[in-house]
Amino acid sequence: MTRPATETKQTAVPTELLIAVLVFIIVVLVTVLVIRSRANKARKQEQAQQPAAPRDPFAADQNTGGDPEAIKAGDLLEFGNEKFFVRGTLRISEGGYDWAEHFFQADASATRMWLSVERDPDVQIARWRDRPDLDIEPKARTITIDGTDYDLVEHGTASYRSEGTTGLNEKGGVDYVDYESGDGRLLAFERFDHGRWEVSTGETIPTGSFTIYSGS
Repeated sequence: MTRPATETKQTAVPTELLIAVLVFIIVVLVTVLVIRSRANKARKQEQAQQPAAPRDPFAADQNTGGDPEAIKAGDLLEFGNEKFFVRGTLRISEGGYDWAEHFFQADASATRMWLSVERDPDVQIARWRDRPDLDIEPKARTITIDGTDYDLVEHGTASYRSEGTTGLNEKGGVDYVDYESGDGRLLAFERFDHGRWEVSTGETIPTGSFTIYSGS
């Protein structure tokens, strides 16, 4: 005897109930987001109102001298008891490699000096003094000045941009030849826009050996 198939009854969920549940979930999510947003905002405001923790200005992680890569015309440089104003800057570029030369003087009649700043790969700084008394050209691999022998290190041609007072065009080209002595003293020849060779002697200095006061 064949039994008749049993019919399964399913109860349909009302559409209104599904909509109500979805609306409830959305309201809960929006409420959570709003609460979190207000909490984050309140926390940031509280942190902003709190005074900065006292720090030792001479601690190892503090740079009391300023940023040498941010030097510009109008800044004041202090080397011990000596103070100089930066009158102009040359931004020099060669094949994607950039460096800066900052021209500074104690006053308009003082000897011109330069501060070169480059990153290779760390920041390297040298202080230079113009030597107009030296009427020589970089034609030898070794040049002797004031009893010191300087050996050829590198030479090349670059482009420059001039800022402030430098005595040069706004843009141009520069040929350079660099020498160094056995004890680390420096000798540089620069020729701007195919002019005459200018001679400078210098020495490397530590980053923290001088202080920079921003002019703006």
